[in-house]
Amino acid sequence: MNKNTRSVCEQKTYEFLFDTYSKALYSFIYYKCGDVHQAEDVVQEAFIKLWNNCSKVAFEKAKSFLFTVARNLFLNDVAHKKIVLQHQLDFTPKVSNETPQFLLEEQEFMLKLKSAIADLPEKQREVFLLSRIDKKKYSEISEIVGISVKAVEKRMSQALVVLRKKIGDI
Repeated sequence: MNKNTRSVCEQKTYEFLFDTYSKALYSFIYYKCGDVHQAEDVVQEAFIKLWNNCSKVAFEKAKSFLFTVARNLFLNDVAHKKIVLQHQLDFTPKVSNETPQFLLEEQEFMLKLKSAIADLPEKQREVFLLSRIDKKKYSEISEIVGISVKAVEKRMSQALVVLRKKIGDI
């Protein structure tokens, strides 16, 4: 059968696409998130979306469709987790003996820091958050992101330079 006439809706074609791309798609997402279960879920959801849209996706565009859908699912999940984390931080009761002026300055600093981190390029932000928030070692970050330890060091250094310029020493 000519691959240009193959329909993604045909079971054998769909199985071929799954067998061909599922491992690469899993690795792609796992390197972004470092979570086996999340990577499996995203791959499964991407293939479900492919099946649900099989009549709209040409065979030769299936790989691109899968990777785009997986990336978007991952980014949506990250955005959702950020919102959940923000709400957890907002509703954490704080008991403090600090002055109102100090608390206001601290709050302003945290907003400035969050904004500066959000403005970092994606690759620098990813390394910075893995290091400073998730407390990962550079070697662990290297494995998660799929780059060398030297590249992790460079991205971290660049992120710190940008953050220091925006908010002073961290």
